Amino acid sequence: MIIKKLEVGPIMANCFILGCEATKEAVVIDPGDDADRILMELAKSELKVKYLINTHGHFDHVSANKRMKEATGAQIAIHPQDEPMLHELSQSALMFGLSSENSPPADILLNDGDEITFGEITLQVIHTPGHSKGGISLYTKGHLFAGDTLFAGSIGRTDLAGGDYDTLISSIKEKLLIFDEGTIVYTGHGPETTIGNEKRMNPFLR
Repeated sequence: MIIKKLEVGPIMANCFILGCEATKEAVVIDPGDDADRILMELAKSELKVKYLINTHGHFDHVSANKRMKEATGAQIAIHPQDEPMLHELSQSALMFGLSSENSPPADILLNDGDEITFGEITLQVIHTPGHSKGGISLYTKGHLFAGDTLFAGSIGRTDLAGGDYDTLISSIKEKLLIFDEGTIVYTGHGPETTIGNEKRMNPFLR
């Protein structure tokens, strides 16, 4: 699997390009901004985007949805509880003194247990609410894309609309820490970590 990571936008959110080496089909997880950079990286690897997957609806993770869909024709996928947020991005960004384009509506609504396949790769959808009501994580063997649910040594904030601390902790402990300790966790901000590291070192999970 091809994995490319880009830090995008003023809040430096992590955007991931995942590609199937055999078929060159790809997904973009959290196209938060800087559509031109994302498109350039796709072109370099000769990848064709099938889906734009939003781990949640906060503007710093979805602001490039519109331009990416226009440029690639890829389908936008998000959990139904966060889908309404796509239509309020300009207002949400303004609260932080920033700007954002509203997203087109979702083409696909993702629920817990769904699967997303591109080329020879399948991602399992895991509903992990707590940072937002419709937050999701994505798993394929050895790799977990956790959005803003889990960070290296920290967890997602829960003081925004739809956030809840107890729910977030339950999501992490019951749905993410069950994976093999060597599983690499790709976070929505900051560096990668592993399930084992977070079990042992994360102060919020002790």
